[in-house]
Amino acid sequence: MPLPIYFAPLEGVTDAPFRRVHSAMFTGVDKYFIPFISPTQNLIMTSRELHAVAPEHNAGVRAIPQVLTKEAEHFLWAARTLYDMGYGEVNLNLGCPSGTVTAKGKGSGMLTNLPHLEAFLDEIYAHAPMPISIKTRIGFTSPDEFDALLALLARYPVHELIIHPRTRVQFYKGRPHMPSYAKAHEACTRPLVYNGDLFSAGDCEALAAQYPRTKALMLGRGLIANPALARRLAGGPDVTADELRSYHDALLEAYLARYPKNVALGRMIGIMNHLSCCFESPEKPRKAVRKARTLEAYQDAAAALFARCALRENPCFIPE
Repeated sequence: MPLPIYFAPLEGVTDAPFRRVHSAMFTGVDKYFIPFISPTQNLIMTSRELHAVAPEHNAGVRAIPQVLTKEAEHFLWAARTLYDMGYGEVNLNLGCPSGTVTAKGKGSGMLTNLPHLEAFLDEIYAHAPMPISIKTRIGFTSPDEFDALLALLARYPVHELIIHPRTRVQFYKGRPHMPSYAKAHEACTRPLVYNGDLFSAGDCEALAAQYPRTKALMLGRGLIANPALARRLAGGPDVTADELRSYHDALLEAYLARYPKNVALGRMIGIMNHLSCCFESPEKPRKAVRKARTLEAYQDAAAALFARCALRENPCFIPE
């Protein structure tokens, strides 16, 4: 039986319009994680955050909100607010590698101060109104930090432990540190989810076979490039060129209904940079997509890619 598939929370990509379009057109994703909200001492959500988590904007989508903060009080306020909205699970972000985030001691910055993290976890697990899952990296600077982190997390009733086996300093470069994931797979008694460099059906099947106690797989770039990957893993058909074109057009329509043209353009350039990996020899139209400064120029470049490039035999994300 195939493992459940989770869509990773990618800031600036997997927003509400994206989740609605993807879930309407492609099956196979069990949970969509909402890119983080970051409560402050004012204990309010921004209009962007409210739009992201509003139940009406996630209708028909099993969405899981993610919270980024280093203050237990702020996390608990967000958890209670989300609970009142009808959410039954919240995810804690211990993985974001952004410099502006980690400089404030948030995201993977929390991994540099385990005593503070321990006090934080004591408080939120004692008082949160619903289950808390955690998405984490294996350390800030070195995989050697993972043993202490894993021992700490084992003390709490973590709903699901989602591990991206890279350090913060790696960002998304290099290869995941699989010995660290192997340690978690061997020792962890909590439901374990793997995240990192799963770009094809073969990647996912190999990971599941090697680490059979893995409960679910979280995909990011692989699902953005091939939106039918989860369907394929569930035994359904792979993506077709016509589907990709229809999906592209539906995303563009949804973005234009939500954002100004320049924002929609930026979103689509990022998406198409991934979708183009599914096609043979996409370099020339992909370059034109990246250079587009108007919506019209972008649409011409995207149309050229769909018209001139054949779908690859194994459509999947290819790191540059």
